[in-house]
Amino acid sequence: MATLKKPDLSDPILREKLKQGMGHNYYGEPAWPNDLLYIFPVVILGTIACCVGLAVLDPAIVSEPANPFATPLEILPEWYFYPVFQILRIVPNKLLGIAFMASIPLGLMLVPFIESVNKFQNPFRRPIATAVFLFGTVVTLWLGIGATFPIDKSLTLGLF
Repeated sequence: MATLKKPDLSDPILREKLKQGMGHNYYGEPAWPNDLLYIFPVVILGTIACCVGLAVLDPAIVSEPANPFATPLEILPEWYFYPVFQILRIVPNKLLGIAFMASIPLGLMLVPFIESVNKFQNPFRRPIATAVFLFGTVVTLWLGIGATFPIDKSLTLGLF
């Protein structure tokens, strides 16, 4: 609710209330007891009621129990982990794959220092930094798309 009328600070009654730390109606209602005793419990109980109601109306489907020793044939991480997942799939040495994955944030930290002598913010006036960014974007997209293919077609994306 917006303030409709500015308070008159020359009013001696208002100034006395403000000295005592009491709020005034122009500034809204006090939090105690209005919000803390009446509004918050209604919101909390309403949220709990919505969660319970949804759980009762649409229960989760119970299927076979999970088997921690059986991995699905084609397991994929969330889409934002596809590029690093692809790095782990295509690099034969897993320690080297982890080193490649660690080099990603290190490389991102170095990007601001590329052409740092150039004070322009326009990417067309910073060709080296722009080229590094575009190359990294293309490689990330290539790795991310390749992670969705079988391992034998993941590097070529099935094109050749």
